This record gives sequence, C-alpha cells and structure tokens, in this order.
Amino acid sequence: MFKRISLALAFVTLFSWTLTGVSSAYSNSNWMGSIPANTPLSSLSIPGTHDSGALYEPINGTAKTQDLTIAQQLNVGVRFLDVRTRHYGDAFTIHHGAIYQNQNFDDVLNAVIGFLNNNPSETIIMSVKEEHTPANNTRTYEETFKSYVAKNPDKWLLTDHVPTLGESRGKIVLLRRFDMSQSPYGINATAWQENTTFNIQNAASMKIQDYFKVSDKNKKWSDIQNMYNEAKAQNSSWLYINYTSGYDPGWFGIPNIRSIKDDINPKVNTFFTTNTKGRFGISVMDFIDESTSAKIIATNF
Repeated sequence: MFKRISLALAFVTLFSWTLTGVSSAYSNSNWMGSIPANTPLSSLSIPGTHDSGALYEPINGTAKTQDLTIAQQLNVGVRFLDVRTRHYGDAFTIHHGAIYQNQNFDDVLNAVIGFLNNNPSETIIMSVKEEHTPANNTRTYEETFKSYVAKNPDKWLLTDHVPTLGESRGKIVLLRRFDMSQSPYGINATAWQENTTFNIQNAASMKIQDYFKVSDKNKKWSDIQNMYNEAKAQNSSWLYINYTSGYDPGWFGIPNIRSIKDDINPKVNTFFTTNTKGRFGISVMDFIDESTSAKIIATNF
C-alpha cells in the first residue's frame, strides 16, 4: 500500500514538472536550477547585496554594509553582487569609499567561482564599479579587469543584452559600471545616475532605483515599493534593479547606514511576506539575511 502511494506521489511530482517546467524542490543555494533555461534574468525576483564586500568599518555605522561574507551571501540565495574595486598596484582591492575591506578582487572571484563550480545551475550578476582613487598603476583599469577575466574566461558571460538562465548558468554575468574601449563587453551600465531613479537603454533596458542619501525614509520606502509594483506589472523584458540600501547623512555629514537598514529591511521582509508570488526584479540590500532572501526567492515559484 505504502509503495503504491509513494509511486503515485512520484508520478504527480513528475507530471507537475512536465506541465510547468519548474520543480518545487529547491534550496537557497541552488534555487535557479528549478527554473526553466529559457527564462530571462529580467523575469526573476533576485536577492542582491549592495557593497557586497563591505564587512569592515573603523567607526560604527559608517562603512560596513553586510554581516555575511560573499560565500555566505551566495549560499543564502544572493545572485546579484555589487562589487566596488580600487585600482591599486595593477590589481583590484575591495573598498567602500576610502575604506579598504581587507580583501581583494581575487578573494571575491575565488568565492564566486568556487560557488558556481559547486552549483552549476546558478548564475551571478556582478556589478563592477571603480571605487576611491587609483594609485601605483602601470596600466589602465580596463587592462587590469581584463587580466582577471583572462584567468577564468569560461566563467564570464560578457554579453551586452540581458541573458536567459540557459545562457548564463555557471557563469558571472558582468554588469559594467566602468568604461571600456571594447564593445560589447558586458551589460553597459556606465550611464548610471546618482541618488535617483532612472532608466538606461542600450542593448539592455534597465530601470534602477538608487536613492542612497536618504534624508526622507518615507520617500525611500515609496520609491522601493513603486519599483516592486512596476516590475510586477510592466516591462517584462526590462531589468529592474531596486536598491533598498542607503544612509542617513546625519550630523556633520557622517553617514549612518544602520539607521536606514533598521527602518527599511523590516518593511522589505513584510512586503515579501504579503507579496508571495510575482516578478519583483533585483532587491539590492544592506545586511541581507537568510529569511528575507528566502522570501524573495519564493516569489519565483
């Protein structure tokens, strides 16, 4: 009797997969493997992190944006990394502004490539931006970036359009926030604007909310919600990148990152407790945690 029930359940599971192309069995570390290969990345809800490598600060609240390492972020489901690199000594160090984050670009890539090797169904969208001032270099930022790609060329997808999962599984999809003489070379986001909501349209169409100098927390939350609602209802081919992060300028201009996180992150968590299904774009968060990441991922199924 139990054998017949087990066989019946197995048949139902297989039949469901055949009809939908989506398996309900996934974990945060391999959730993209349960989504059909022909799905564009723009059609997904994706957990992401702002200043993904910023785990260190000399003064509380001024530079640290994450509690989880890059490897831990990937394991809880993060698939968008915001990597800030200083060009120093013909190599890239990881910075948040002037603050060195005690790791280098090789450390980030080792974590990402190691994760992809262990989880080949996944992809990582990596935004790369030059940070702070260059020093002690004998070559250009472009040349140094290419030297990193040359170490593992099969791990990079440098297409200028928004790819499908099938195109990008097992690879790093470059979202480029620095100039290149070669084109195409990654999704071109060099027209990034500061502290506002804006569109970029080239081979890839993107809408980005990055109001980061937050003098009005209600406006920040309204901007975030508006992006979520638009992503769900409109422009299915557009990549929506929604920064929930920011800082309070504070007294004498000293930034307070945690005051914004403490206000906004619970609202994001509540939003995805209520909005449990749909396409909401990329949520780029400070201090992401496993619970919120899991809720964002669940909206894809």
